[in-house]
Amino acid sequence: MACGLQPLLHAALPSRSSFLLAPGTLPLVPRGPTVSRHLSPPQPRALPDTAAAAAGLRDVLADAFLAYPPTWTSAAATNLAIFVAGSPLLLSGLSASGIAAAYILGTLTWRAFGSRGYLLVAAYFVVGTAVTKLKIKQKEALGVAEKRGGRRGPGSVIGSSAAGCVCALLSIYNVGGGAFAELWRLGFVASFCTKLGDTASSEIGKAYGRTTYLVTTFKIVPRGTEGAVSVEGTLAGIVAAMFLAGVGYSMGQVNVPQVVLCVLASQIANFGESLIGATLQDKEGFEWMNNDVVNVLNISAGGILAVLMQWLLWRS
Repeated sequence: MACGLQPLLHAALPSRSSFLLAPGTLPLVPRGPTVSRHLSPPQPRALPDTAAAAAGLRDVLADAFLAYPPTWTSAAATNLAIFVAGSPLLLSGLSASGIAAAYILGTLTWRAFGSRGYLLVAAYFVVGTAVTKLKIKQKEALGVAEKRGGRRGPGSVIGSSAAGCVCALLSIYNVGGGAFAELWRLGFVASFCTKLGDTASSEIGKAYGRTTYLVTTFKIVPRGTEGAVSVEGTLAGIVAAMFLAGVGYSMGQVNVPQVVLCVLASQIANFGESLIGATLQDKEGFEWMNNDVVNVLNISAGGILAVLMQWLLWRS
């Protein structure tokens, strides 16, 4: 049997000589499947759908704008959109920190009184900025211009809106119930009428006042003197207060009798502000009473006077 298997094994196994390699040659290794060295190009990234994103943002802002009654979220979102759109105008009238303070005021106003109250404040800002910029070079030469080229800072914003912010908070939290809601709205409008009247009378007086008198003695004093008044400035202050009260009426914030109350209260408060400026402001012992503090007292007086007069009329 061994003899019979030997030829078969000899045929199946390679000969010994086939395992011998020629000098200087390498053994051949069976090659595996060929792998292509050419990589497929990367798939382009899908670009974000900007149209869909813009449409979504537009819908969110529209919902915030139309939300009634306004919420804190809708007020903040709407106010932010308006500030972004109106940034060139804001930068012309406010410093960076002043814009931050104004954003808080705007959000609070929208939350309390909606778009109508907001438009009232916007009208105040536009007119106030315009009269502040009048003859700014002349005012700077006289040393009576607002600092930063007429751009107001946070102190001025807070001083101009403190009373209005208080009225807005009283309205938001329904202090006194529905019977007082109208009073808080009236106080809000009257406080801004007072401040715009004060700003217009001061800035127009510094720009165009021919003769300025100290309110306590009627002695002629230079333009820009604290407590000084002029005919031109006084008339401008009355017109400005009437204008803003008219805006409040057109926005449904006050009625016709309340327009009269706003103008009357603003002029009484502004006269009191001139008295404080002439007798106390920047005087010894009252160094803390700067212009921003006097502004707070002034607009608070205007708002309180209007509310008290309305309350007395109701009771009578």
